[in-house]
Amino acid sequence: MIEYSFSIQELEIFLLIVVRMTCFIYAAPFFGMNNTPGQFKVAFGLFVSYLIYFSTMPHEQLIYNTVLQYATIVLKEAIVGLMIGWGANICSSIVFFAGRLVDMEIGFAMVNAMDPTTKENVTITGFYYQYMVMLILMFSGMHRYLIQAMVDTYDLIPVGRAVFQSELMVEPVIKFLSTYINIGFRIALPVFAAILIVNVILGILAKVSPQLNMFAVGMQIKILIGLGIMLLTTGMLPYVSDFIYKEMKVMIVAFVEAMMP
Repeated sequence: MIEYSFSIQELEIFLLIVVRMTCFIYAAPFFGMNNTPGQFKVAFGLFVSYLIYFSTMPHEQLIYNTVLQYATIVLKEAIVGLMIGWGANICSSIVFFAGRLVDMEIGFAMVNAMDPTTKENVTITGFYYQYMVMLILMFSGMHRYLIQAMVDTYDLIPVGRAVFQSELMVEPVIKFLSTYINIGFRIALPVFAAILIVNVILGILAKVSPQLNMFAVGMQIKILIGLGIMLLTTGMLPYVSDFIYKEMKVMIVAFVEAMMP
C-alpha cells in the first residue's frame, strides 16, 4: 500500500504551478488550438506541472495572510502564463496577414472561411501559409522549445513573485508591430511583384487593344500567375518559419524579462 502525505503549503504551491502552466497551454500556439481537445490540455497541464513541482524542489514559502492575498497570487500566476503564451501566439498571426495581402492581389480576398483553430475569418492563402508554417515549426521542435521555455520561467520568475513592468511589456509589442508588417510583406513580395508586372502588361494591352475585355481576362491571368508563384516559392516557407520562430523567442524572452522580480 502506497502512503503519501503532503502539507497544505505544498498543495498551494502545486496549484499555483498548475495555474501558470494551464494558462500558458490555453494561450500558446499549437497547444491552445481550438481543435485540441480540452481534456488533453488539462491532462497535459497537470502532467507537466507535476514534473515541474518535483524538479524545482525545495520551494520558497508563500507569504500571505488572507484568502484574498492568495487569490491575488493565483491571478498573477494566471497572467504570467497567459502573457507568455500570447506572446508566442501573436507571432503566428504574421502568416494570416501575408495571406490576406496575397489574396488581395490575386483576387481571392472575398473568399473567406472560418478557421476552426482561431475562430476567425481567414483567406485561402492564409490557411495555406498557416498550416504549412505550423507543420514546419512542429518538425523543427517548436513545441519542445515552448515547454522548455515555460519550465525555465519557474527559475526566473518564482511562484508568487512576478512583477509586472508595464513599460517593458509595451515596448516589445510596439517593436513586434513593425516586424509584423515587415515579415508579412516579405512573404507576399514575390506574388505582389509578379502581379504588379501583370497589371502593367494588362494596362499596356488595354491601350493597344481597347476592344479586348482586359477585366475578364486579367482576373484569370492573375489567379494563374499568383498560384504559379506560390508554387515556385514553396521552398521559401522554411525561411518564413525561421523568421516566426525567432520572433517567438524574442517575444517570450521580452515578456519574461518584463515580469522578473
